[in-house]
Amino acid sequence: MALKTRFTELVGIEHPIVQGGMQWVGRAELVAAVANAGGLGFITALTQPTPDALREEIARCRALTDKPFGVNLTILPSINPPPYAEFRQAIIDSGVKIVETAGNKPQEHVDEFKKHGIIVVHKCTSVRHGLSAERMGVDAISIDGFECAGHPGEDDVPGLILIPAAADKIKIPMIASGGFGDARGLVAALALGAEGVNMGTRFMCTKESPIHEAIKQQIVANDERATDLIFRTMHNTSRVARNAVSQQVVALEKQGAKFEDVRELVAGSRGRNVYEVGDNDAGIWSAGQVQGLIHDIPSCAELISRMVAEAEALITGRMARMVTRSTVNA
Repeated sequence: MALKTRFTELVGIEHPIVQGGMQWVGRAELVAAVANAGGLGFITALTQPTPDALREEIARCRALTDKPFGVNLTILPSINPPPYAEFRQAIIDSGVKIVETAGNKPQEHVDEFKKHGIIVVHKCTSVRHGLSAERMGVDAISIDGFECAGHPGEDDVPGLILIPAAADKIKIPMIASGGFGDARGLVAALALGAEGVNMGTRFMCTKESPIHEAIKQQIVANDERATDLIFRTMHNTSRVARNAVSQQVVALEKQGAKFEDVRELVAGSRGRNVYEVGDNDAGIWSAGQVQGLIHDIPSCAELISRMVAEAEALITGRMARMVTRSTVNA
């Protein structure tokens, strides 16, 4: 049984499973492995130091797969913003056909991508932002529940409510993000009105993920409680893996700390170091509550084929039997 949805048809993939953009993680080897397994992977543009380096990474990915893949461009407020327009041009020049946007007011970027016939998937954390993106002209929405790694927004609405609430109002295809890691989540997302799932933390914990083995083992060891919410007092909430640094940031925030007081602790270079040297406590790193559902480190092909096969078994087996039983008893 193939799980065909409006989203798989839109982007030309076999399975409704997406690996979204992840800073320091969304590199060619992971993206190509997801694509070759029938899913959709996104290179993270701002992981690359320059637009030319992004061009090289896209070319590297293209050498590893002939299947569809995309690029994530996240627009965040910054004291020294990266040259977004130049990164955008690198994506366009490289002939990429699918882009994931995230962050603040991407209208300028959406307009430019659409001029070049590029499919745009916008990541958002609320129904109102999803509707805004739909009006902006994007082709699909990735709706991110409170369980997610990274930025869950400030509304604290979990996926069980957020996904159907969005599905009631948003007309374009929508994939569900935050808390997904296995077939049960995939089937649930489809039942709630999504057209597929986006997974971050689960794909971090695969053989092709370009992060240190010790951090993959840490994700397996962690349970669903092993995250912290930082920057809550600054109205820029971020869910990260619980470690010595995140606990220090939370404690400082309780004492009234401002961003300047924790800047050194949360520096991106320190988080990158976590992934490169395998030191869990070297800095802040993103992980979602789905850690509690991750028990192994498969290849991307193994993960995706397992999810699809188990989803099929759930839909045609256990759930079908429930329907039959209720009909007989009626």
